[in-house]
Amino acid sequence: MIDRPEVVCLCGSARFMAQMHDLARELGLAGVVVLAPVDAEDAPTPEQKATLDALHRQKIDLADRVLVVNPGGYVGESTAAEIAYARERGKPVEFTDAR
Repeated sequence: MIDRPEVVCLCGSARFMAQMHDLARELGLAGVVVLAPVDAEDAPTPEQKATLDALHRQKIDLADRVLVVNPGGYVGESTAAEIAYARERGKPVEFTDAR
C-alpha cells in the first residue's frame, strides 16, 4: 500500500499571496499536497469573504498541518482566527518566520 502524501494548508494575509504561491510550488515539487487560500485579485464583497473564510476552514480540516506564511512575523486578524481554528481541532501549526 502506498502512503498518502502529507497535506498542508497554507494560511496568511492576502498581501503575502506571492510568497504563498512560491511556497506552494516548492512544497508541491517535494510531493506535498498543498491547500491554499483563493487568490481574489480584487477585494471580495462581504458575502464572498464569508464564503472564502468558510471554504478555508474546510481546507484546514482536510490538512495534516497548517503552515502560516508570516514574513516579518505579521499575522492579521483573519489569519489569527484561522490559527485558533486549527489549534482547536488539534492541527499542528507552524510559521515561516519566528513570531
